Parts: sequence; C-alpha cells; structure tokens
Amino acid sequence: MRAAAMGLCCLTISAGAAFAADEEEDKPPKPTAPNIYLDLRTTYATIPAGALGLGFGNTSLSAAFEALAAQRGATLPNGLPPAKSIAVDLPLTVDVSDRVSLYGSVSGSTTDVGGGWSTFDMTSWNIGVQADLYQQSGGKIPTITLQSTLTQSVPNEQGMTNSFNHVLEFDYALDEDETRGWLAGVQYTHTDIASLVARIKPNTILYAGGYYQWPSNWKFIGRLGVQSFGGAQLAGRTLAASFTQPILRLDLDRMDDNDNRLFGITAQIAWMPKPSYQVTLRTPLYAVRN
Repeated sequence: MRAAAMGLCCLTISAGAAFAADEEEDKPPKPTAPNIYLDLRTTYATIPAGALGLGFGNTSLSAAFEALAAQRGATLPNGLPPAKSIAVDLPLTVDVSDRVSLYGSVSGSTTDVGGGWSTFDMTSWNIGVQADLYQQSGGKIPTITLQSTLTQSVPNEQGMTNSFNHVLEFDYALDEDETRGWLAGVQYTHTDIASLVARIKPNTILYAGGYYQWPSNWKFIGRLGVQSFGGAQLAGRTLAASFTQPILRLDLDRMDDNDNRLFGITAQIAWMPKPSYQVTLRTPLYAVRN
C-alpha cells in the first residue's frame, strides 16, 4: 500500500508539472522590442474670425496659427479673418512599455485666410511623453495618465511660439478587459511668444466622457467639456478674444487584438464662441508592431 501511494503521488506531481508546462506554452511570448511607428495624422480644420486653432491636443495646428497671428496681426486692422487649414503630423512614436510612450514629430500645414491656399510647408516640430502614472489593473482606483508635449513653431524668427501642452486623464474601466469605462481629465496649454508686444494667455479644458469597444475591435470614445481661453493681444489690441465655451470630441478607432490602433477618425466641434470644426484621420505606419 505504501508503494502504491508513493507511485500515485509521483504520477500526480508529473501530471501537474506537464499541465503547467502546457499552460506556459499556450501563453503568447512577451514582446522583445517596443512598438515603433509613425502615427500619421491628417487634419482639416475651419477656424472662425478672431480665433486661434485651439482644442484637444491641437499643439501643431495651434502653434501655426499663433505664429501667423503674431507675424501678421499688425497688418490686419480688422483682426484675424476666418481661416481653413490642412495639417499633417508625422510623430515617430516608440512604446517603450505598456505604460510609457515617447514621440517626436515634424508638422506641415497649408492655410487659407481668404486669399487662397498657402504653400504647404513645415510649420512646427514637437517632442513629448505619455506615461501611465498608475494602472487600475482590476482595482478601484482608475488609471492615471499624464501626457506632456513641447511644440515650437518654425521658422525660428520674431513671432515664433513655444507651446507647452499637458493632459492629465483618469480612466475608470468597468470590466476586466477594459473594453468600456468612464473618462475625466484636464488639458492645460501655455504659450510663450517671441515678441515684446504680443501675448497669448493659457487655454484650459475640463472634460468627462466614456468609451466602448466592440468584439470586432472597433472602439468609440466621446469627450464633452468646457474650454476656457484667456485671449491673445498684440500691442494692446485684441487678436483673439477670451471665452469659456463647450467643446466636443468623438473618436472612432479600429484596433487589433493587442489594442494597437490600425485606423482612427476624430471629429471635434469647439465653440470660440462661434463653432470651429475639425476632422482628423489617423493612419499609423508600423515599423515594429507587437
């Protein structure tokens, strides 16, 4: 009986070890290299008279219009005219881990301020980082994400701008797979301008929203908030008036099974106080995709 019990014990241990080995084989291998891709973004925007290119994450578009306002404001006695713009951003993005991403970009744009479209040219560059300061991981405290971006308009001359954009967002997932949840956050943008007579005051957005991802990996995100802008002045004259108005952003993204974005479209309406419309297409070009 003792020999039989020992044999049964050895058989159980062997079976358990084999089962554990099978489980390890079934697990997907951990990625050995970070995601590396160009997060290509193409934006079309309309901007009402007397306003700048403000809104969610519009650092490159905003830098182009802020520099344009500072350079041409003195020649526009009636203030900034209504404008249309097409901008292309090429941020090279490296997902260092599932918590940290680094990126740097050059951006080009063409604008129409009533006299026809300008020549498409490089108008800004930016560098930034996005990091999860805390991950929910099934707990009660939401994921906390901080994104900071420095954007500089080009060329480097009188009237150029440096914009510092910071976004702090709270993401509370309602399920373990994080396919649906609530969002809340704040975006703060501060702009320095290379001019002794021009000044652009800070812009702040407070918002809330939510998201839902279908089994087909289409993901919808909605954000509704209030944008407060302090205004812009040139030589004591108002270039862009201050306002506090609503802002709405809607995102529809196609993801893969590992939550890498394959395609995205964003629509934004920002009242300044007249509405400004913006549509952005995101078509990431992957060099390495885990």
